[in-house]
Amino acid sequence: MKKNLLTIGFLAWTFSLGAQTILCHVDANATMYVGKNALVYNGGGLQLKDNAVFENHGNVMVSGNGTTDVVKTVGATGLDKTEANGGGNFINKLNEPTAFASHNSVNPLISPVYTYGQLYITGVSQANLTGIVDQEFRQVNHGAYQQIGMPFYDKTFSTLNAELGKVFNTTRFSKNEILVWNNGNVVFDNLASLNLKIGKDFKPFSYYILGGTGLNVETTRTFKGRPVSDAADVDKKIILENAGSGIVFGPTGGATNQYNERYNTYLQDNFSVSGGQAWQGDFGRNIYQFGNPYLTNLDFSQVAVTESATTGDGNNLSNIYGIRLEVSGVQYNSNLGGGSSNYKAITFDASGVAIGDVEYQVVRPLGSFAIKLKDNITKPELNFATLRRFKYHPRSGSANYSVSAARGGSSSTVKQLGVIGLDANGNELERTYYVVSGSTVTGASTNVTAQVGAFGGAQLGTYEESITGGYDNNNVSYWLYVNEANENDFGGKNIKLVNYNPNIVQFKFEIRENAALVPDQTHLLSQGEGFYYKKASDATEMPALQNQTISLSGSTPAEYDLYYGRPQTTLATSITKKSSTIVVFNPEKDNYFVLIDPTWKNAEIQVFDMSGKLVNDIVKVSSKDRYELPLRSINAGYIVHITSDKGEKVVTKILR
Repeated sequence: MKKNLLTIGFLAWTFSLGAQTILCHVDANATMYVGKNALVYNGGGLQLKDNAVFENHGNVMVSGNGTTDVVKTVGATGLDKTEANGGGNFINKLNEPTAFASHNSVNPLISPVYTYGQLYITGVSQANLTGIVDQEFRQVNHGAYQQIGMPFYDKTFSTLNAELGKVFNTTRFSKNEILVWNNGNVVFDNLASLNLKIGKDFKPFSYYILGGTGLNVETTRTFKGRPVSDAADVDKKIILENAGSGIVFGPTGGATNQYNERYNTYLQDNFSVSGGQAWQGDFGRNIYQFGNPYLTNLDFSQVAVTESATTGDGNNLSNIYGIRLEVSGVQYNSNLGGGSSNYKAITFDASGVAIGDVEYQVVRPLGSFAIKLKDNITKPELNFATLRRFKYHPRSGSANYSVSAARGGSSSTVKQLGVIGLDANGNELERTYYVVSGSTVTGASTNVTAQVGAFGGAQLGTYEESITGGYDNNNVSYWLYVNEANENDFGGKNIKLVNYNPNIVQFKFEIRENAALVPDQTHLLSQGEGFYYKKASDATEMPALQNQTISLSGSTPAEYDLYYGRPQTTLATSITKKSSTIVVFNPEKDNYFVLIDPTWKNAEIQVFDMSGKLVNDIVKVSSKDRYELPLRSINAGYIVHITSDKGEKVVTKILR
């Protein structure tokens, strides 16, 4: 393979302007083009003059001496260009702009489907980094509010009006405002003025949401601004501590923040929910939301691993639970609040191997993410600068850190089965994961390391398993997006998968070992075992194969069994099950829904207030329906009785 590496030093000359040094100068009327996949290295300052163009489709590294080297864009007279008259000189281009919604494989042997120009600058102080860069950008529209990072320093918020084609304001929740996340107080704060500065008045790694009214980022947009320097620790490092510490959320999140908004109208924590801790314990705490502060990718693949100080990236979030990424389906109602109906989630096993949506470990420029820690004891430091990486696939522990490091092998053994629900046209509607390893945890436990609760409105997921297989009858009030079990004590035992979505007519299997996809049609993994599946009503389990698609039969809801290792007995019939009927909270509706056991035909639902008065009685609710409870009173308590046509009964308490 041809190696595309170009050192600029011999193309230009070194000269000084007072105390400022420039190695590469691109003069007026000149154009420099960096092709896709090329790596261009400039070991000193960089300057573009007047209408000079540096069009970047690949990767450009600028390495300064830390003192006198500069990065500048200047006018015809040699004066620095400003926000008002800058731009059009250094341009980071999108190579496949229509592929913006696609994600690249973790496999380095598979060519990326979405690539873009990246700029890596190191050793140049912020005072010497005055050049204005044009950054092309496309992203999936999130809905009522767009989640975004802003990798610029000293950029005025009001400049986003022209760049995004709408007029922003400072009116809270008008869907035309810009809000910034406050990790300590667990709330989005208002901007006092649009004349404030991105990266200066707020840290470069701040997490913003943009009002979505009239906002379309699925068309190519161009942001202009000065890149963020990696010279100052305060702009590239942060201690992860005290997020939500001392905040009283109230029972079921009913307390209010300083804006008189109830926490349960916007705060989501599917990591804690997965351990049965909704609005208890660390729910809503130790969550840190950030934006990518750089014009390069960030690679989170090794943040849970202790690496050598000389060969690693310097980050060791030893108490990390997981990372939330790619928020979508954001809804907002002025009376009820808002939240996201979906996002991607990554967790880590005890050895630091990534689990879940591992393709999303690499965060793109202008991307955003949230980190969930297990506690507030360790208080690790996060260094964004050493996560920068040109590659579109994640680095493994066998590869030393560098901005262009390649992926190697892994010695861990984490097995993951993804069940992807497809419609009749083969389009993905929902997915869920089952993960096993020697260190993951079976059953309901606050010690789970990889689990993530199912998202609001999700209709495909797994239930917490009993230690002997099947439903955990004490923990059927929630279900899971990522479910974990220990392969040593749970081999050959079943977890319960339920599909409530009638539009899902096929399952597709995605199998990974150590976060890497196994070859097509593979069943048996490195330890000689594999995953199995069967419909609960079937007598025989079948091996799950990589990239296999199976057609579903019968009506919904439908119940299935998933196994790692062939079962010795048919556990689905040997396990005593009370009921999988649950009452779940949907933050998008700010209300509770009943999901009825798929083995029931119908049910009677009675709602009592805390005095014992019957306030609602609904008969013959079909098990095919997701029934929304008619609860309208705020800060009230209810008892819900759900009785099947066979006389089985489930009783649940609700506090609003």
